[in-house]
Amino acid sequence: MKILKNKSLCILMVLTVAIFSKTDAQEPNMEDSLNPKQQNIIAISAQTAKGDLTSLRGNLNAGLDAGLTVNEIKEAILHTYAYCGFPRSIRGLQTFMTVLDERKAKGINDVLGAEASPITDKGSKYDRGKAILENLTGVKETGPKKGYAAFAPAMEVFLKEHLFADIFERDVLTFKDRELVTIAVISSIGEAEPMLRSHLAICLNVGLTPNQLQQFVEVIRPIIGKKKGKSAQKVLNEVLADKNKE
Repeated sequence: MKILKNKSLCILMVLTVAIFSKTDAQEPNMEDSLNPKQQNIIAISAQTAKGDLTSLRGNLNAGLDAGLTVNEIKEAILHTYAYCGFPRSIRGLQTFMTVLDERKAKGINDVLGAEASPITDKGSKYDRGKAILENLTGVKETGPKKGYAAFAPAMEVFLKEHLFADIFERDVLTFKDRELVTIAVISSIGEAEPMLRSHLAICLNVGLTPNQLQQFVEVIRPIIGKKKGKSAQKVLNEVLADKNKE
C-alpha cells in the first residue's frame, strides 16, 4: 500500500510539473514583445506620415490611454518630419492639439511627461551626430565618403548635425522608440527600401528583437495597406536572413 501511495504521489508531481510547464510555454514573453506604448507609437507615426488625420485621432486617443505622455507623443510626431516632411508632421501636431482639447473638455487630464533635457555637450554638432550614428549602427565611420555623401556632401552634414544631433540626441524618447518611429514612417511612404533595410538593421543593433520587428509589420500592415505591408515584410525577411548568416 505504501509503495502504491508513493507511486501515486510521483505521478501527481509529474503531472503537476507538466501542467505548469505547458502553462509557462503558453505565456507570452513580454520582453520579446512590443508593449502597448510602442505599438501606439508605431501607429501614430504611420498615420502621421500617411496623412490620415481621422484615423490618427483614434490612434492618439489610444496612445494616451495606453500610457504615453503628451510629450512622448509630441516628440514622436516631431521626429516624423525628418522622414516625411514638415507638412505631415505639423498636421499631425495640429490634430494632436485638437485631441487634447477634446479630452480636456471631457475632464481627462493627460500626463504631460518630461521635456527634453538641455544639451550640455559643447562638442561640434557634426561630431556628436557622427558619434550617435556610430552608436546606432555599431559601425565606425572611416575612410573617404561614398555614395550620396560624396555626391552631395551638404546632405551628409545635414544628417549628422540635424537628424542625429538635433533630433536623436533629445532624450524624451529612447533610441528604440525613435527607430520604431523611423521605420513606421519609411514603411508608410514606400519606395524607400534601402533606407528601411538600414534602419531595420539599426533596430536590431539597439536591442529590438526579430519577434518585435515582426510584430511591427503586423501593427503597421493594416495602416499602410497590403502592397506596402508586403514590401516591409520582404525587407525584414532579408535583414533577418543576413543577421542569421553572421
